[in-house]
Amino acid sequence: MKILIMITVLAAALYADAVSQALQINGVRTNYKEKEIFISRMKNPKCLKVGVTPENVFGGDLAGRNVPRECKKTFVTSLGVVQTMKMDEDIVTVGEIEVLKFLQLLDYEPEKYIIVDARNEEWFIKMSIPHAVNIPYLNIKYYEDFPDDIDKSMALLNVKKDKKGSLDFSEAKEAIVYCNGSWCPQSVKMIKALVALGYPKKKLFWYRGGMQDWIGAGFTVTKGK
Repeated sequence: MKILIMITVLAAALYADAVSQALQINGVRTNYKEKEIFISRMKNPKCLKVGVTPENVFGGDLAGRNVPRECKKTFVTSLGVVQTMKMDEDIVTVGEIEVLKFLQLLDYEPEKYIIVDARNEEWFIKMSIPHAVNIPYLNIKYYEDFPDDIDKSMALLNVKKDKKGSLDFSEAKEAIVYCNGSWCPQSVKMIKALVALGYPKKKLFWYRGGMQDWIGAGFTVTKGK
């Protein structure tokens, strides 16, 4: 019995690995809100021969001198305060593959799923994850100061008001929330603020790596609107 369970678990793990590889190799083509975008990892031919070695990955300015310019990104590495891996026992921390899967779900059931960029608008308009919706964390954390914005934000999240004017989260969307990176607290503050308002924890997911990990992995970005 134990052997059978182990084989089943191993098979599930191998399948999950295969799905993850397929998403990265084949990319994700989305048609969310009638706008087609192909989301993939960078495949510049010059990068295919770059070996995964200590010299290449952690040399010089975090990339070896022999690594082609097209194959490397340089980030400021001493910003903010690094966040814990898990912000809450009941809120799942996700990575790039889960975000890609979420993007696929948006094509079929946009009324149930949303990817939220919690950064201020000036950051969002520079670049964002494709199809992300900008809801600045300040609009939620200090909602009393932004009465018009909170109504718009709740509408985007499919949170309605009942006859008494109280927020009804029964049909709230499942939401991935992110900001600039693992050193950025804005997404954490937003999630905590949503939970304080009554948003179900099981419907909230935290993309801890945010824009820095998304760009660092070479995935497609779009300009926010």
